[in-house]
Amino acid sequence: MKKALVWLRRDLRLYDNAALHHALMGHGQVWLAFIFDTDILEPLKSEGIKDGGLTHDRRVDFIWQGMRQIDEDLRKQGGGLIVQVGKPSKCIPQIARELAVDTVYTNHDYEPLAIARDAQVEISLGKLGIKFETFKDQVIFEKKEILTNSNTVFSIFTPYKNNWLKTLQEKDIAAYNCTPKKGQLAAIPKALQAPFPSLESMGFSPTGIEAYLPPGSEGGQQFLEDFLTRINQYQIGRDFPAIKGVSYLSTYLRFGMLSIRGLVREAHRRMLAGSMGATIWLSELIWRDFYFMILSNHPRLAEGAAFKPDYDNIQWESGTTAQNLFKAWCDGKTGYPLVDAAMHQLNTSGYMHNRLRMVVASFLTKDLGIDWRWGERYFAQHLNDFELSSNNGGWQWASSSGCDAQPYFRIFNPITQSQKFDAEGKFIRRYLPQLSKLSKKSIHAPWEAGHIELEAAGILLGRDYPLPVVNHDEARKKTLVRYSVVKKVSPESAES
Repeated sequence: MKKALVWLRRDLRLYDNAALHHALMGHGQVWLAFIFDTDILEPLKSEGIKDGGLTHDRRVDFIWQGMRQIDEDLRKQGGGLIVQVGKPSKCIPQIARELAVDTVYTNHDYEPLAIARDAQVEISLGKLGIKFETFKDQVIFEKKEILTNSNTVFSIFTPYKNNWLKTLQEKDIAAYNCTPKKGQLAAIPKALQAPFPSLESMGFSPTGIEAYLPPGSEGGQQFLEDFLTRINQYQIGRDFPAIKGVSYLSTYLRFGMLSIRGLVREAHRRMLAGSMGATIWLSELIWRDFYFMILSNHPRLAEGAAFKPDYDNIQWESGTTAQNLFKAWCDGKTGYPLVDAAMHQLNTSGYMHNRLRMVVASFLTKDLGIDWRWGERYFAQHLNDFELSSNNGGWQWASSSGCDAQPYFRIFNPITQSQKFDAEGKFIRRYLPQLSKLSKKSIHAPWEAGHIELEAAGILLGRDYPLPVVNHDEARKKTLVRYSVVKKVSPESAES
């Protein structure tokens, strides 16, 4: 009887999973394994927030809970999830050898370190006479599947999207059948049976993330069903952080608890039926494919290189001043309420609204003059839905150094952004309760409020809420000079 091992990584579901489908189609016995990769966990522990000696990382907790859910589902079907903590380059070959499988199945990963890891695993398996098969699963189109008319890689999103839509066929978003036959999901042999590792044994603490982000495919399906009742208004509500306007599916998609094919099917069907909300949401999903494609074809981006090399000539702020400004940004103490509220949202929940990601990134790079890589790294440490390709793409877009980025002279005004997208100040009041008694006019720029209003609200600037760390108009002028190493600036339309 042919035997197979399915190695789960960022495809943490038992339905519509390409690797699992192919394993079930060709083998009488199938096992599934997940490795808590110490090459990933150790840096998280050294850099992360400590909680009673343990590391507080919502993502590890979220994955751990999702794996418990998969293990329970597999046990109901006679199997179980093989879970180990270690280096996949050692664990996977050892598990495959113990199970005497002929093939290990997994799905493609596109990050340079993951590609190197997979190459090591394939070599080790090859020495054991075991095949290593990988499949496209986390994107609709990958690598060089969508090319320009001259067979080159796109660097501008809109023509990429148009070609993507023109190329899309039903087979590209068809679901993979992952229903096992009776007894096909094999029981874990005694040699590999071990208690499910606890978070604490790995050096991490429970975070309570399940209170607002229920784990696994079950949680993802709940959120998806809720979003589909709102999707037709997505284009209206998605820019306003105080309302329930976005999908909140990004973390489930990041870890593969929801299938990208399923999401695109839902969006595409509604787009064809005339839903503008679904059309805009589908465009956001295509952006995700776009950034995966960019990273896959430009792996140097993972090393911190600017997509546009000229932008590496920019002289960012440095020294103690830069460190202090960066800390104020991280802590939500810049004196600009929308920026600070957004950072408090990130720090307390691991989530930040997409509009606010653009606002705070523009503020860090173009108001504070701080290298976008600092912000990229901070987001990588704190975002539940951290995705290297999208995070890098978003930060380079904001700093104007990336592909299809905003013009370098376009500088978000944090006050007008606040007035436009949180006009009533509801979002700001939620995360900065010390400002809750200010009027909807003054809450966007407290330093412009009169002494009587501030006193009535119980606010002393510099004590209860910081004064602005920079003057936006002055910072804007410095930024145009800073970016002049790239091109002589044209100051028209510099605000948005």
